[in-house]
Amino acid sequence: HRPELAGRSFQAMGVSLVIHPLNPYVPTSHANVRFFIAEKAGEAPVWWFGGGFDLTPYYGFEEDARHWHLTAQQLCQPFGDDVYPKYKKWCDDYFFIKHRNEARGIGGLFFDDLNTPDFATSFDFMQAVGNGFTDAYLPIVEKRKLLPWGERERQFQLYRRGRYVEFNLVWDRGTLFGLQTGGRTESILMSMPPLVRWEYGYQPEAGSPEAALYSDFLPPRDWLNLHADLTGSDTDANMG
Repeated sequence: HRPELAGRSFQAMGVSLVIHPLNPYVPTSHANVRFFIAEKAGEAPVWWFGGGFDLTPYYGFEEDARHWHLTAQQLCQPFGDDVYPKYKKWCDDYFFIKHRNEARGIGGLFFDDLNTPDFATSFDFMQAVGNGFTDAYLPIVEKRKLLPWGERERQFQLYRRGRYVEFNLVWDRGTLFGLQTGGRTESILMSMPPLVRWEYGYQPEAGSPEAALYSDFLPPRDWLNLHADLTGSDTDANMG
């Protein structure tokens, strides 16, 4: 699908982080920053950055979701007013489990093929994403890590982790790329939760916190009430 890469040697590098907390009230989080470059003697290199971060709660809290997205919006702001809406939309579209017709979580930022306006700006943005992840996630962990939980919450967490596994093994481009290019399987599958369960035909009890996850958090939302156009192309990732 990329004829400009024909006859070139390539290097791909990245840092991926996935946290699957024990406490069901602390959401799972994922962050990734990556760089790809393809070179050929006598020709200019072809390169791009990609990455982002997303949040997968099991029990939703409005204030946590707003904090997560506000942090994402603030780190994007120096790079243009359109950057956060564009990459939020891309994240919502990417982390969607098509065979379940539901989102994996509440999204965040996702970008790929970023090589404009120049290398320095693109690299600055990627670093801002990496630094912004801790600003977005750690306050949520601190706020929720001591909340008491029991068997009901644990079982629902394990059930929802199943959706995480399904997405990674069926839809995730990074997982498929790693496996298809001879990557180290143990490392590629490190993103999987250590324990998971499935339950046939599960339906949450009406009015329960579990049901609220499906009705109030998984459908894409404008968490910051920006009234921005979040319907932009999911392939045009250029900043500016």
